[in-house]
Amino acid sequence: LSEKLYTGSPGLGKGSACCRRDALPGPPLTVVSPCLCAVNGLQARTFGIWTLLSSVIRCLCAIDIRNQTLYYITLFTFFMALGHFLSEVFIYHTAALTIGVMAPLMVASFSILGMLIGLQYLEVEALSANKKKN
Repeated sequence: LSEKLYTGSPGLGKGSACCRRDALPGPPLTVVSPCLCAVNGLQARTFGIWTLLSSVIRCLCAIDIRNQTLYYITLFTFFMALGHFLSEVFIYHTAALTIGVMAPLMVASFSILGMLIGLQYLEVEALSANKKKN
């Protein structure tokens, strides 16, 4: 169970830290140029809640990996994260391709790849279970 919960637990810490009044989460990552925009408390809390929600969904999927609906929702969270970080870099130009941006891009990309491979096994398992019932 502890290995399964590791999937979403880093997001729990970062997400909850975004809701603190005194500081933004973790060590400062220079991904946004200070002259372009400033992150206010509302933006930090919104990003924190999104991170918390994603990590809770991913933990639940790790616990109940055979739940197809939860599996698809979890896969979608990784697509959302990938789209978010790619849009910040290539569309809005508010982030540079530093380690602070590349790390979540790689996590989302490899997670999508792994989940798509795992999806094949999940669907085969569901089909064989249906055949056994009939």
